[in-house]
Amino acid sequence: MVAAPQVVCLGEALVDRLGPPGGDPATADADQCDDRLGGAPANVACGLARLGTPAAFIGRLGEDAIGAAFRQLLCTRGVQLAGLQSDPLRPSRIVLVRRHADGERVFQAFAGDQGQGFADQALACSVVRSVWSELADQAQWLLVGTIPLATTASAETLRWVVAQAQQRGLRLALDVNWRPTFWNPSSDPAAGPDASALAAMQPLLAVAALLKLAKEEALWLFGTADPAVISARLLQAPDVVITDGANPIAWCLAGVSGVSAALTPSHVVDTTGAGDAFTAGLLHQLVQPAERQQSAEQIVRFAAACGALVCSGAGAIDPQPNAEAVRRFLQA
Repeated sequence: MVAAPQVVCLGEALVDRLGPPGGDPATADADQCDDRLGGAPANVACGLARLGTPAAFIGRLGEDAIGAAFRQLLCTRGVQLAGLQSDPLRPSRIVLVRRHADGERVFQAFAGDQGQGFADQALACSVVRSVWSELADQAQWLLVGTIPLATTASAETLRWVVAQAQQRGLRLALDVNWRPTFWNPSSDPAAGPDASALAAMQPLLAVAALLKLAKEEALWLFGTADPAVISARLLQAPDVVITDGANPIAWCLAGVSGVSAALTPSHVVDTTGAGDAFTAGLLHQLVQPAERQQSAEQIVRFAAACGALVCSGAGAIDPQPNAEAVRRFLQA
């Protein structure tokens, strides 16, 4: 029996089609690409379950091979799936990921659209309403990103769930995870959010208890990469963590600020999903009972180890560590 979730993750589940290092997945032969199940909220749910924290996933997949594979993976990991929807009309999304020789990646385009969009864009609020009480009964956190805001149906569902979470006392963790191509497929993958995207994000920024930002996201949204300054600007004074690839991590947790080194494995294969593993590590630590709570610096270091270990393998989910693997890595 799947344990009642402590963290509910809402958003996209999809396939990352990793191109050959230095090559283009849109033009490469199939045997040169590597398809991996991913999507930030799904990655976090899997990462949490792997670490031993019960998690639920709310999302929508096509009735296709990708959907079947994802459902099997989530079941194997022990993720609560009452909120997982199946779409008979729209396919699961495939994201084309260009990989640089150093393992860094760019989300450049999509594949699989048959003219009606992708399943994750049609996340239905009516279905979530019917299972929300079951999912939220013992949950402490709701984890979301901003990608569902890019489409009307999924945005409506996200906003309803956030409002319900606020009423139930769940804390909101927002991983901004800005991906311009999800808002406009023709956008430059390096472009920042425009005025309409910024306006859509503001209600989430105003209620989040934890903000996880990449450095460029912090600069786009707040004009600063100082987590203490960002926390002070928001009325709810959230915890703020800012990552910057292999550079140091800046953080402000429970009013305590610091900078921690980003950790790296001995060999980097692929950085896809490193940030999501980091987020899973943070939330895993934050749901621990009071007698097992660590210091802010220890929490960030544990999360950094989770992110580092994911970089040692291909894809966002398969290399995710369990808590013992993280412990061994930190000791070494």
